Parts: sequence; C-alpha cells; structure tokens
Amino acid sequence: MTPAPSTPRIAFIDVDGTILEHGALVAPSTVAAIRTARENGVLVYLCTGRAGGDIHPSVEAIGFDGAITNGGVTARTGDDIVVSRLMPPAAVERLVAAFEAHGIHYFLQTDDEVFATAGMTAMVRDFVRHIQAQDAAEGIERAEDSLSGLANRTYRDVSDAPRDEIAKAVFVSTEEEGLQTLDAELGDEFHIVPGSMPLPGGSNGEIALLGTNKGSAIEIVLAQLGIDAADAVGIGDSWNDIEMFEVCGTSIAMGNAEPALKALADRVTTSVADDGVWNAFRGLGLV
Repeated sequence: MTPAPSTPRIAFIDVDGTILEHGALVAPSTVAAIRTARENGVLVYLCTGRAGGDIHPSVEAIGFDGAITNGGVTARTGDDIVVSRLMPPAAVERLVAAFEAHGIHYFLQTDDEVFATAGMTAMVRDFVRHIQAQDAAEGIERAEDSLSGLANRTYRDVSDAPRDEIAKAVFVSTEEEGLQTLDAELGDEFHIVPGSMPLPGGSNGEIALLGTNKGSAIEIVLAQLGIDAADAVGIGDSWNDIEMFEVCGTSIAMGNAEPALKALADRVTTSVADDGVWNAFRGLGLV
C-alpha cells in the first residue's frame, strides 16, 4: 500500500461491526468522530454491504457526504448515483437456482429493499434472540432495545423481488461447505465473500457480480472526486472490507475483527463497543 499522509481527505466507514454494534447500537463517540471529521473538512462516506434502504435510521442521522452500499454495487456522492452494477436477470435466476438446489436460505437485495426466504427470516430471528439471551446472561441492559424490532421484522418474499433490480444476495447454508460449493459452481460469474456476522448455520456469505466490491466502487468515487487513493482511509471489520483495505492509502481494522483480517490492515483500532471509530480518527488526526 502507498503510505498515507498524516491527514486523509476522505474516509470510508463500514456499518455493521464498525458503526453499529449488534445491528442496533451506535456509540456516541462514533457520532462525534464522524461529525467532527466532517467539520474539519474530511469527506466521510458510508461503505457497507447493506442495501441503501436498509441502513439503520440511527446511522443515517449521523450525516455523511455519500455512501457505497450493497458491497460496492451502488455508490452515491450526495444525491447523485455514480456507480450502479445490478445483476442481469439471467444471473439472478442462475443464483437462485443454485440456492434452491442446495437448500440454502437467502436474501435478495435491491437498492431500496431486502427480500427473504422464510428460512432466512427464521434464522435472523433466532440470531437476535441469541444476542438477547447473551445480554441477559451478562447483565447487559440496553436503553433502547432496537433488537426487539429486528426480532419481529417481516420481509417480503423473494418471489416478489424484481429480477431486474437485484444488487446482491446474502445466504446462509446449514452445511459447513456451503460457501465452497457455491464458489465452485458460481465463481466464474460472481464475487462470493464469507460472512463475518455470527449468523446461525454452517456457513454464510454475500454474493455480487464478479469484479463488484467495495474497493472497485471506491476507486470510481475517488476518480470522480479527484482524490488520490493515498489520501483515503478505510475502516471495517469484515471480509467484504478486504478490497477497501487494498485501495485506501490507510486501512484500519476494528478491534472486533478476526485476527486474519487485522493482519491485512495498516492499523488496528479498538472494538465497536470501545470507541473504535473515535480512536481510529484520533490516531489519524481527524478529530
């Protein structure tokens, strides 16, 4: 990687596990870090695997200069779309056929909405109940239990998903080798990334078109803004952040990231629950 200057001009920040803890909580220090950096003239972009319409309101309320969503499928600068790499309908049908053939549960995501199989909805609810049970066992009390809403959330069925608007898919297989099976069958057309969320099931991950990832979208955004990659910082905790780490002049892994991912980053900050974004920004002189 190219050494970064002491003060980057743009920051790309992951959401789940970086801004959001357990899909619901945002540390006040994270809000302060992002807003202060922007006041200091640094552009701050969301860079998430989530669909644009599925970003938690507490995250949206922080305020950003733009967003890369669906793992690099879509990128916006302000209100302008500068990247859009939706799957052709034939690719979607091939993907769905593979999921169905192997009994794999999945989401299909557009820019605005998430569609789910019945099995995927049940797994999400089980995951949330598992987190709530852990909180109870550890005596953790949440001022606002946003997880309750997630536990009862309903999704439109995947059969309603418009096949000409699909950006990416998220899957959970009950088989440990599920991800490897999909990669062997679909790797010639799709970019398949292991999931880092501790969802139930043997293996899980996300899928977009080959060549579509956070890093490739960041390159386009930087070119459009006229900013050198050396002046960019990327912060994340998941395997879909690898390409972001490779593109940005400075890469920072969250303290809650897996050790193997931390080893790929230039720096490691504290965890999402321990002021990770604030400490990362402070270390770079952005706040």
